[in-house]
Parts: sequence; C-alpha cells; structure tokens
Amino acid sequence: MAPNTFKLPDLGEGLTESEVLNWKIQVGEHVTLNQIIAEVETAKAVVELPSPFAGIVQKLHASAGEVVPVGGPLVTFGDEAPGAESDTPDADQDGSRTPTLVGYGAPATSGKRPSRRSRPVRNEPLAQEPAASTSQGTTQQAQSTDAGARRTVTRSTPPVRKLARDHGIEISAVAGTGADGAVLRSDIEALIGLPEQTGSQPVAATAVLAGDRRVKISAVRRATAKAMVESAFTAPHATEFLTVDLTESMKLVEKLRKHPLLRDVKLNITTLTSLIVTRLLGTYRALNSRWDEANGEIIEFGSVHLGMAVASDRGLLVPVVKDAQSKSLRDLAEELTQIIELGRAGKLSPAQLSGGTFSITNVGVFGVDAGTPILPPGQSGILALGQVKRRPWEFEDQVALRHTSTLALSFDHRVVDGKEASEFLAGLGAVLEDPGMINIFI
Repeated sequence: MAPNTFKLPDLGEGLTESEVLNWKIQVGEHVTLNQIIAEVETAKAVVELPSPFAGIVQKLHASAGEVVPVGGPLVTFGDEAPGAESDTPDADQDGSRTPTLVGYGAPATSGKRPSRRSRPVRNEPLAQEPAASTSQGTTQQAQSTDAGARRTVTRSTPPVRKLARDHGIEISAVAGTGADGAVLRSDIEALIGLPEQTGSQPVAATAVLAGDRRVKISAVRRATAKAMVESAFTAPHATEFLTVDLTESMKLVEKLRKHPLLRDVKLNITTLTSLIVTRLLGTYRALNSRWDEANGEIIEFGSVHLGMAVASDRGLLVPVVKDAQSKSLRDLAEELTQIIELGRAGKLSPAQLSGGTFSITNVGVFGVDAGTPILPPGQSGILALGQVKRRPWEFEDQVALRHTSTLALSFDHRVVDGKEASEFLAGLGAVLEDPGMINIFI
C-alpha cells in the first residue's frame, strides 16, 4: 500500500493545536489499527491518540514537546512487513475517507479484533533472573531476556510526566515505587529535592533561589491566559461581596455526612453551596445566560451546567457538571468529586471541560478570605467562596464565635443588572445562614 500520513485531528471544541507529550511508538515499529500511538496535550485535556492506520512507522513528524497545528502531519505509515495481513484498506487513497477525530479510523477487513503490541523501552537494561538450576539456566535466561524486550513504556500519570519534563528528568530512567513500577510524584520530587506533600498540611519550603528560570508556556496556560484577557476586556465585570454566617450550614453538612444514605459520599460546604446555587439560578436566570453579540440576543440557558474551578499541575481547569439543577445532593456530590479528582489527575476529556453556564471557585481552600474572580468566556456569573473561619459575630444580640465566609460574585454587567446580582447574592447568603429558607427564593 502507498504511505499514509496521519494528521492531527480536531480533538473537539474548535481547538487549533496540541502539544505532543510523548510517543508510544518508534520508527520501524509495526502498529495495529487503533493502537495508542501518542499522548497530546490540548488547551483542555491530555488525550491519547489511537492510530487510524495499520503499518510500519516510517517517520514521526514531531518531537515530544513540539506543538502541532490541527491538520499538521504526525506519523507516516508505510508497507507492512512481508506476509503481514493488513488491518485496513486503502480507502483513504481515493479521498473517500480521511481520519478526522480520535477513534475514527479505517475499517478493519480481517474481521479480527485489533490488539495492542507491547512496546520496547530504549536505553533500559534488561532484567536477568537467576537460574533455578544449571539445567534450566539457559531457558530461564532466554525467557527473562524476552520479557525484558517486551517491557512497555514507563507507567505514570500526565502530571507526573510534566513535572519530570519541567525539571529535565528522563522518566523512563526513574525507578517507580508505585504499583507495577509506576512512577509517582514522590519519586520525581525525591530526585529534584522538593518536599513531599502529605495530606493537606502545608510543608515548609526548602528551595533556594538560584538564578532565573525559563518555563515553557503550556497549552493550558496559554489557553487560560487568552480566555482571561478576552473575558476581562470584553465583558464589563462587576463584583459584589457578602460575608455570611455559615454556622447552621456547617451543622447541616455534618448531619448529612452521618445520614445512612450519604455516608459514602464526600460532602462539604462547597457541595451544599453548589446545590443552592443551581436552584437559585432558576429564579435569577440572567446569571445563567450569555451575551450573543453576533445575533443581538441574550441567551438564557434552560439548564445549569455548573463549572467548578480546579487547580491542577497543568494549570487552572474548570470541569463542568451538566444539568446540575436537576441532580440530587448525592448525585451532585458524586459528580463534583469525580471531576475534581479527574482534573487533578489530568484525565479530563475536552467534553468535560466545555459548555459551562455558571461557575464556582473555592479560593478558601488556600486560606484566602476573598477574591475577584474573572468570568469564564461566554458566562455571565461566577461565584468565589472564601475560607470558612471562626470570627466574632453578632448573634442573637450578643457577640459569639461563628463560622463565617465571604462570598464574591462577579457578573457581566451587560447582561446582569446590579439589582438582580444583589438579590441573588443576598438570597444565597440568607439560605446559607438558614438552609430552611431555600423555599422562599426558588
């Protein structure tokens, strides 16, 4: 068959480029249909690319760390080894079928299910197991060598690989301490002299400044910067603040955690606030809308697709819970927990990072009292939660220590009037101070 060149597909949401994180294949290797050939980082997620062709790798058109535009060449495949059966016809040669999306490949003709081949690791010593007896030594040595030759690429998560890249560490040379030899964050931190983070307790910094350092702008950082500049200079932001007494809400959260139906669910004040917000947005719809300049309209969304800001090693991500207004407390808590964990692990798909209509960011987890959040592009409202802290507070005509927090609501003043924003924020505060008040505001 004639050579086929696999070009970087549009991975969704109109992304224009991706960075090659690492290759799973090498020149000269036989690749089967749908075998994972590379990991690429888009502005929203780390994505595994399956091969739409079967054949011998003739050329890799980009190196790890190189940014490739959508439509740019990635891999060229040539004729298979003599006598090998092709897993795919040459349908693309006549222009009738060209791969454009992840997972969209040429149809298999053999009827066999595609399988992944083990990929050898270069520059890695082969493990030799001692022979159990003289008579079995030659056989065991051959088996050991064969096992070493089939060893797959080093296992680790995208954030760990990024940390290694940022510090010039070849991850394939690191002895992983995780399951099946997986390289963990602690393994990389041990090599670069960073203190290992345990739990949520802060660790005293021991690093010493040693001159300037140049850090490459990642796809996520570049996309975040572009979005923030676009939002800040397109939508006229306004922000209102309200400090509220969360004591009753904190008691409710503790009570809910002990309920038999919720004991296995992760609940916190952010979960409860998210639930209240999704219900209030049904009344204050301007905060769940978008300014459509091109069509001269304001689009008031019929569903609340709730974005939750997550700090990850790749930068700030805002995964989205779709149709959050119709979810129970349990369902909402489970989905929030899932997307936050996936975000921190760098495993969110582009679809999970798009389509938000209102967002929440919890700056309180960093010990911050308040902030002025910038609107995600296309949204008219974002709420920031400050840290929950016991402070002297007027309560029943006396001064008492109460759990308080400062809420900050930023909104697009083209869409949302100050009156509606103030009523929403005051309503949210009233319900958080007395959760039984929610029926008054929805």
